[in-house]
Amino acid sequence: MKKLLFLFIIFTTTFTFAQENTEVFVFDISPAYGGLELMNARNISNNKGYDNQPSFISNETVIFAGNNDGQTDISEYNLTSKHQKWVNSKTKGGEYSPQKFPSKSDVAAVRLDPNGMQRLYQYNTGTGNSTELIKDLQVAYFAFYNDEKMLATVLNGDKMDLVMIDLPSKSTDTIFYNAGRSLQKVPKTNYMSYSLANEEGNLDLYLLDMNSYESYFVTELPIGIQDYVWLNDTQILVGSGSRLYLYDTLGDSEWNRVASIEEYGVKNISRMAISPNGKKLAVVAEIQ
Repeated sequence: MKKLLFLFIIFTTTFTFAQENTEVFVFDISPAYGGLELMNARNISNNKGYDNQPSFISNETVIFAGNNDGQTDISEYNLTSKHQKWVNSKTKGGEYSPQKFPSKSDVAAVRLDPNGMQRLYQYNTGTGNSTELIKDLQVAYFAFYNDEKMLATVLNGDKMDLVMIDLPSKSTDTIFYNAGRSLQKVPKTNYMSYSLANEEGNLDLYLLDMNSYESYFVTELPIGIQDYVWLNDTQILVGSGSRLYLYDTLGDSEWNRVASIEEYGVKNISRMAISPNGKKLAVVAEIQ
């Protein structure tokens, strides 16, 4: 496999949530000859400090970890009304990686407390109140498969373990060690994806069949890249600098440049999220 080298970042595994001056942008996307067309750029955070980790709760609504007067809280933004609100009641910690439960309105997020503890909480979107989901489990990142099962990376010294969580029973099962931070549900399939550090210190991407629990190697992520998103059930998107690269599992087994957002004055793309209908892309980046 041809390897593509990205020089803008050296890969290091990060467990906590660094306070960077990042913004959350949303683009309308559509296929174009030789790539993707990104249109109608919107800065939906437009806020100094850390704004990061977006996820769609509908085709028109995005939640993300946003800077709320120096504290990180769960921000909700409606793309149609352009209305923003805070989801959670204030806590002593900061709320990160918010995601909606697949079939109910509640949101889950990782709370980073002042003492350094990271726990997974459920937030009632009506009251803002929260309850700890898995007691004392040091969750770093997570992704839902359904309302009952999720994958999470859990702190284990200076590395992370990949853990399966069964929410009704509050049970956990460690599947792999030395995992990467990005976990995704592959659209319209019974697969989830995860990454593991390989012998060269880069990340290999795998699929996990949530019925049989068998794993399948997909590809190596480009050097220095930790974050990715599935555009659909076969195409994976990553960002490097101001450019976007795509890997098609049914294609030629290479990462191909498909778009650039440099014209919008942004750089250092990291996390991304895709809307349920696949027509909108949320991108975390820095303003040049």
